[in-house]
Amino acid sequence: MPTHDLYANEPGASPWQVPATGAARFSWEYDDGRDRLLALYQKGKDKQWDGQQRIDWDLEVDPHDALGTPDESMTLYGTRYWDKLTDKDKGELRLHYASWQFSQFLHGEQGAMICAARIVESVPDLDAKFYSATQTMDEARHAEIYGRFLHEKIGLVYPVNDNLQSLLGDTLRDTRWDMPYLGMQVLIEGLALAAFGMIRDTTDKPLPQQILTYVMQDEARHVAFGRLALRDYYKQLTDAELREREEFVIEGCYLMRDRLRGVEVLENFGIPRAEAEVFSERSEFLQLFRKLLFSRIVPCVKDIGLWGKRLQQAYADMGVFELGDANLDLLMTQDEELAEQLDARRFAAEERDRIAEVRETIESGAAES
Repeated sequence: MPTHDLYANEPGASPWQVPATGAARFSWEYDDGRDRLLALYQKGKDKQWDGQQRIDWDLEVDPHDALGTPDESMTLYGTRYWDKLTDKDKGELRLHYASWQFSQFLHGEQGAMICAARIVESVPDLDAKFYSATQTMDEARHAEIYGRFLHEKIGLVYPVNDNLQSLLGDTLRDTRWDMPYLGMQVLIEGLALAAFGMIRDTTDKPLPQQILTYVMQDEARHVAFGRLALRDYYKQLTDAELREREEFVIEGCYLMRDRLRGVEVLENFGIPRAEAEVFSERSEFLQLFRKLLFSRIVPCVKDIGLWGKRLQQAYADMGVFELGDANLDLLMTQDEELAEQLDARRFAAEERDRIAEVRETIESGAAES
């Protein structure tokens, strides 16, 4: 079924076209590069995987409880609207929230694929071109996987959120070669990693857990790539140039924070937008969720050298300033290790099932003889 037929709301014009400007940069130096970045490129090659094969798509998903979402985490919980909902209504609300969440993941992954391709074109160093080529493939795989999950398991898709679309547009329209790194690798990827991780660590549903765990294994490398490239480059910039990038980060962070309201879902349940926004602001779960979503962004921004007073004040106003001291390397390592651990558990279980099946076959044959 065409995706257009599954949209909860009208998605707008397709294709969405962002005018692209800036230079495509060639490098004639083929035998020089930064060891850390070349090592990351090798890792990117070694860690390629097939979403059709690695993920168990035979696992069933109840679209009305795709993530095991508890009542208390629903924005309407405790309001006069919640008391009027039947169990069927609550199931529909869960379906819409899961669709909205994974739809934004899907649209963000397409944006990441386009930004990674832009980096291949515009970045001046060949080692960075090499790695971003592997990332382009990663992002294509992620978009494929999220698209399949929405089509086959959820059956409903939401259009791209306005704030996410705005940040993608700003990132792609900028002519400076480092801006796709900053907008995508640091802001959008950093926030996506935190969102993926929160769902991965709280859901008891095996299919979305597999998807998120394996995608996060790739995304950990992507954030590392952005840190390496920008940390080196930003050491060369003037104070004025750094302040320009900090302003971009501030605006982008406010956009990403406001992206996470899910107001579109509540509007589809007949709740006026203004009232839906109030519920979203008052939700204790969403307040915690939004704060934790910056757990990857703030330490990364600080690490690459963007930490001026105005940026620090913005993070203080958002209530996330203290996250600048988080151990980002540890978080990235955990994201990679969890994927390997999940593989180990799955393969061990499959091996046990295979051995049991062989024994059953042998015993059956012996009984017949």
